[in-house]
This record gives sequence, structure tokens and C-alpha cells, in this order.
Amino acid sequence: MSAAGLADDLPEPPYYAVIFSSLRTAGDQGYGAMAERMLALARAQPGFLGVESARDAEGLGITVSYWRDAESIARWKQHAEHLVAQATGKRTWYEAYELRVARVERVASKHVAVEPLPR
Repeated sequence: MSAAGLADDLPEPPYYAVIFSSLRTAGDQGYGAMAERMLALARAQPGFLGVESARDAEGLGITVSYWRDAESIARWKQHAEHLVAQATGKRTWYEAYELRVARVERVASKHVAVEPLPR
């Protein structure tokens, strides 16, 4: 991910985007640790290309993960640890969510040099 928070090094289209929009419940309840684990696992999956994610103070979030093909998405959906995270999310972490899968056909972009925030 770039310093601006955008997925970088994506290939030329076509590829796929999985768009997960969600409204969180109150409190962490293990969400942070699971989100970090899912990101690490996703990055190790064949066909994973990148991710972008944002969440506002009210708990509305959008995560877009990018994948080479529909088969890679299907394998990720059935990954054993991801299945546990999905079930826990439905039961504990999300008041509401929508998941959409789209084929990316075209990309337009503007990139600016962004300095990383001091730590």
C-alpha cells in the first residue's frame, strides 16, 4: 500500500475487486487482531493483488481487495480461517454489511508524492 493508502503495483486490467462495506458494532471484541490476521493471510493467497481500506468514526467502513481472477476470490472465500472470521463478523462485529464483486475493466488515476506520517 502506498503512503497515500492506495493499493499500488496493481496490474493492468482486467482484474477483480471485492468491495466490502460494513457498519461495525461497538467495541473491538477481537476485531483488530482478526483483521490483521486476515490481511496477512490474504496477502499470502495466490491471486491477491492489493487492498485499500477506510473506516470513519461512526464505524462505517469500506475495504476493497483486488484479485487476479474469480477463482482466486472463490479460494479465499473458502479458506478455513477466513470462514471463521466471516462467521464471527456476522455474529459479533457487524451491524450490517454488503459484499460486492466487480470486474475492473479500466483505471484512471492521479498520483502525488505523499510523505508518510511521522511515527
